[in-house]
Amino acid sequence: MTPQSSTRPVARALLSVFDKTGLVELGRGLADLGIELVASGGTATALSDAGLAVTQVDELTGSPEMLGGRVKTLHPKVHGGILARRHLDQDRADLDEQSIAPIDLVVCNLYPFEETVATPGASYQDIVEKIDIGGPSMLRSAAKNHADVGVVVAPADYPVVLAELREQGGLTEATRRRLALEAFRRTAAYDAAIQAWLGEQVAETAETLGEPVDGASAEPVFPETLLTRLPRRATLRYGENPHQQAALYGSFLEGIAEQLHGKELSYNNLVDVQAALALILDFMPLSGTSSSTAAGSPASTGQDATVAILKHNTPCGVGSGASPLEAYQRAFETDPESPFGGIIVCNRAYDLALAREVDKIFSEVLVAPGFDADALELLQKKKNRRLLRFDASAIDRAQLEWKRIYGGVLLQEADATLEDLGAAEVVTKTQPTAEQLRALEFCWRVVKHVKSNAVVFGADGRTLAVGGGCTSRVDAVHNAAAKAARTGISLAGSVLASDAFFPFPDGLETAVDAGARAIIQPGGSNRDEQVIEAADRLGVAMVFTGVRHFRH
Repeated sequence: MTPQSSTRPVARALLSVFDKTGLVELGRGLADLGIELVASGGTATALSDAGLAVTQVDELTGSPEMLGGRVKTLHPKVHGGILARRHLDQDRADLDEQSIAPIDLVVCNLYPFEETVATPGASYQDIVEKIDIGGPSMLRSAAKNHADVGVVVAPADYPVVLAELREQGGLTEATRRRLALEAFRRTAAYDAAIQAWLGEQVAETAETLGEPVDGASAEPVFPETLLTRLPRRATLRYGENPHQQAALYGSFLEGIAEQLHGKELSYNNLVDVQAALALILDFMPLSGTSSSTAAGSPASTGQDATVAILKHNTPCGVGSGASPLEAYQRAFETDPESPFGGIIVCNRAYDLALAREVDKIFSEVLVAPGFDADALELLQKKKNRRLLRFDASAIDRAQLEWKRIYGGVLLQEADATLEDLGAAEVVTKTQPTAEQLRALEFCWRVVKHVKSNAVVFGADGRTLAVGGGCTSRVDAVHNAAAKAARTGISLAGSVLASDAFFPFPDGLETAVDAGARAIIQPGGSNRDEQVIEAADRLGVAMVFTGVRHFRH
C-alpha cells in the first residue's frame, strides 16, 4: 500500500466541543474544503452564528435532545456513522439499510470536569454534571475506527488537520493513528480524574460514618488498579546525567511552586527542591503533620525563622533563629564547604539581610514562601541562580509516595508525622534538660530528612554535624564526628538524633566520645538494654520515640 492510498478523504465532520477555542476558524476551513458540518447544541449555535451551514445532531438522528442535554449524541445514526468499517460490505449494507451517512472526522473536547473539581465552592452535583458521557463515547468510537476516521481532541491540532486536508486531500494513516492515541490518552486521563475524585468522596463519606473503605479498616486506600493523570508540563534538558532524558509531569510548577528567576529547573534541581520542601515544612506552622510536638518550643510553634541548606537532596546544615539571617548563619556554620551549588530554603520570606549573605556564594536554587522586593532585586542580578516561591497551603503532605521497581511501582504513605517528645520515653537514669529536649526535638525533625543510616549532632536551634547514607550506624556517627573535627566544630555538650535504633552500643559510645550528652532514637533493638546500660554507664540521657524514620 502506498502512502497516498492510506489517506482517507473527509466528506462529513461531526463537531461537539465545550471549549470553543478555534472552533469557528476550523469550521470555516472545513466548509471551504466542501466538508459537511454536523454539530450539537452550543457548537452548532456558534458555527451558525458565524454564518456557516451546519446540520444539528437532532436533525441527523431524528431524535431531540433529552434529559436536559444529557442525551444528544448517543444514537446509532451518530455512532454507526463513526464506527462503520468502510471496507466491509456488511457494514456498508447496514448503513444503507438504516439511512446512516458515514462520519469521517470527529472533533470533540469534553466537559471541564477537572476544572470544576478545582473550583472553590463547587457542589457535589455541580461536579457530577460535568462528567461527560457522550463526548468520551464519540472519542472512543472514532479512535477505535481510526483506520477510516480522524478524531481531534485538542484545539492545538486544528491547524495541523486543516493543513493536511488541504495538502493531502484527506488525513494520512500516520496522522489518524497519532490523533487516535491522543484521544485515548485524553479519555484515560479524564476517567482517572473522575476515579480519583469519587474515591476521595467515598473515603470522606466512610470516615464520616466511621465505616471501612473497600473492606479495609485503615487508611490510605490503595486502589486495585493504579491510574495516573499527570500531564507532561516540561521536557527537561536531561536527567540526573547528560546521557539521560527526562520530563516533568503534574502540577508542581502550577500552584505549588512558581519560578521567579533563572534558568529552567533541571531534573536534579527538582529532586533537590522536593527534599528541601519536605524538610522546611516540618519547621512551618500548620504544615500538615499528623501529631503535635513538644508544646511551646520554638520548633513546634514554627515562629522562629528556619533555613536549611541541601546538596544532592541531603541536608548540609539546618538552623533556626530570630531572623532569617541568623538562621542561615547557623545552618551555614555546620558545613561551610558543601553549600556551594546547593539549595537554600527558608520558612520565611527572604529579606535583604539574608539575600546579601546568600549572595556571597553560588547557589543553584533559593526557595522560600516569598521574597521581599529589595531582596528579589538583588538576587535576580545573577542570571544562573533560580528563585522559587512556594505555597505551603497548596501542598498535600498526605499524598502517597511512589518508588519505581522493574515491572511496577511501590506506593506508601508519606512520612509526614512528627512525634510529641512530651510523650516520648526517657529510658536512662539521667534526665534530659529543657535545653537538651529542645535540641533533641530540633535534630529529630532534621534527621528524618537525612539518608539512612542517618545521625545528626546538634544544639538548640542548629545542626552541628550530619552523617548519612552509611551502611552502618556507627559509620554514620564516625563520619559526622570527623566532619565536625575537620571544620573545627566542637561537639562537646551536643545532642544526637538517630533515625533508627542503635543495633549495638558502639554507635552510642562513639557519639558520647565525640561529645554528645543526650540521645534521641526510636528504640526497638533486641539489644536496647545493652544500649541503655551503656548510656547509664556514660552518664548521658536517652529518649525513645518508638517511631523510625528511614529515608532510603
